[in-house]
Amino acid sequence: MEYTYLGRIGLRVSRLCLGTVNFGRHVSEEDTLPVLSHALQAGINFFDTANIYNDGLTETIIGNWLAEDKSRRNQIVLATKLYGQTGDGPNDGRLSAYHIRRACEESLRRLQTDHIDLYQMHHVDRRTPWDEIWQAMEQLVREGKISYVGSSNFAGWDIAHAQGIAAQRDFLGLVSEQSVYNLRSRMVELEVLPCCRELGLGVIPYSPMGGGLLCGVLDNPTTGRRGRESNRKTIETHRSQFAAYEALCASIGQPPANVALAWVLSNPDVTAPIIGPRTIEHLEENLSVLELKLDAEVLAKLDEIWAGPGGEAPEAYAW
Repeated sequence: MEYTYLGRIGLRVSRLCLGTVNFGRHVSEEDTLPVLSHALQAGINFFDTANIYNDGLTETIIGNWLAEDKSRRNQIVLATKLYGQTGDGPNDGRLSAYHIRRACEESLRRLQTDHIDLYQMHHVDRRTPWDEIWQAMEQLVREGKISYVGSSNFAGWDIAHAQGIAAQRDFLGLVSEQSVYNLRSRMVELEVLPCCRELGLGVIPYSPMGGGLLCGVLDNPTTGRRGRESNRKTIETHRSQFAAYEALCASIGQPPANVALAWVLSNPDVTAPIIGPRTIEHLEENLSVLELKLDAEVLAKLDEIWAGPGGEAPEAYAW
């Protein structure tokens, strides 16, 4: 396993992050536990979840796995998220100090741990003042309930603004950003990735295989988690791109899913893409990608097939 620093901080994480959204929904708890154990044995020390995944069931499953062997907790970097609505009450979501405190306590209970290593805001809340958010996060750090704070689905200016307020408060602020990033979804190249690079945030891409659409879909149009009809429309609209992509993958003797993941890993701004294996076999396939290095010619062809936004802002659209 390869390890790298999470942005500017001293924490080292595996180059692959184990995503858990499928656990408790598409994968039963009985089938999830061996995958978690195999990931740890393979050297993955970065586990990501969220309080809204399957109405909290995913955190509960991870907590049960940690309780099976108490030594596991100190072997992993445990990340979870808050923001989404977890109840019917008017304060059961978003980023008020009221909700941050309650959401953290509930996640700690489900995860059966006394601390969360990386506590991530699942979305920006522009209604709540940053002084309120940071005050709540600072209190959790003082109490030892969280170690670091991360963001997810933030715009570049949200990250910069949040860091500016954190600096005024002499607080570490954000250490990572979790964004959608894959060959088909490259908008973060405009401002989010440059912002993270400049401010020293680790980048944790989710959906590196495009929700399954970059796993080879021409022979199986129902692949992916977006729904059969949606997938069919996407494939038909972009059939020439999918055909060129899958032909390129075949020419280098690699499964499309592996190429998609290797492409994300090839970006020096990326810390650890999130993988979502449902079985040990899927996990092993993901692990093998760490040894796959795409050469410059293949990377250039991928750029031709799946053109990005044209570089970083403002040069991507201005003189």
